[in-house]
Amino acid sequence: MALTFQVTFDAADPRALGDFWCRVLGYVREEPPGGFVTWEEALTAWGLPEERWNDKNAVRDPDGAGPRIFIQKVPEPKAAKNRMHLDVNVSDGLSGAERIAQVRAEAERVVALGASVVGEMTELGEFWIVLRDPEGNEFCLQ
Repeated sequence: MALTFQVTFDAADPRALGDFWCRVLGYVREEPPGGFVTWEEALTAWGLPEERWNDKNAVRDPDGAGPRIFIQKVPEPKAAKNRMHLDVNVSDGLSGAERIAQVRAEAERVVALGASVVGEMTELGEFWIVLRDPEGNEFCLQ
């Protein structure tokens, strides 16, 4: 039996963070449950007050290959370095200068979406760029 998993983020703004990761990964927001056209319609029908509509968000790979990302609202800000992070492979099949150029180009795109660069890293022949998403969560482009 194959196990499945999701990646969960704590966030101040689950909708905005989900939108960011959709644009980075090519993901889509999870569809509302059956019988509802929009999430707002579902949340209203369930009696959830509008101020709580941004408490949770989920995004997914439209092809079903990548894990679901669940984002939950928390009251406290991020306080320390992640103990776990995402490595996003943007240079599969490339090597040398071509690989480095691809990673740098993707970093520029992701920064335009709201990420910030921590630094470029080279170790044991590998190259990657460490970034932070809009809520400060570290991730790497390789």
